Amino acid sequence: MARSSSGVIVAALTAAALAGVGFLAFQAEAAPDKPQASHASASGEAKDKGKDGAPGDGGSGDGSGKDGGQGQEKAVPAVPAGSGTGQRVVYALGQKRVWLVGADGKATHSFEVAPSTVNPQPGPYKVTSRDATGTGSDGKAIEHVVRFHQNAAGIVFGFSAAVDGSLPDPASTKKTGAVRESPADGRAMWDFAVNGTKVVVVA
Repeated sequence: MARSSSGVIVAALTAAALAGVGFLAFQAEAAPDKPQASHASASGEAKDKGKDGAPGDGGSGDGSGKDGGQGQEKAVPAVPAGSGTGQRVVYALGQKRVWLVGADGKATHSFEVAPSTVNPQPGPYKVTSRDATGTGSDGKAIEHVVRFHQNAAGIVFGFSAAVDGSLPDPASTKKTGAVRESPADGRAMWDFAVNGTKVVVVA
């Protein structure tokens, strides 16, 4: 009986050992597949992200440069007729838009602006003074101030950008001649309109 029990025990242990070996062998075989599948999945995701991301990033970049640039050129209105010739800043009161026109007569930049309560009379002017920073008549911190005229009432007309991006209050009772731009457009104006640059205001 002891031998029989020992035999049963040995047989059971042997079967358990074989089962354990078999299980380990299964894991060993399955293990390489899982990382490969995971790696393939991650690679696929990376490729998908690369496809979506690259054209998104690259496409966005291309769109901003080539396609976007072409679209912007098509969208920019023509420089107003009767605004003079040569290098100049053209400010159209009715359109509330400014063009930065090069010596070749082509606009290098155009953008909308927000005028204050008083507009300058149509006509030719020139940049008379500039300040990198200052305080607007509305108390806002402003930058890239480019002035081009002061009328008989003492109202000063000039382009500027509020540091916080705010625009003039159209309901204000103050008589001011500031023409507010976005910070980015203010930078473009500042780089373009040095002292003495022609400014042409049209209706």
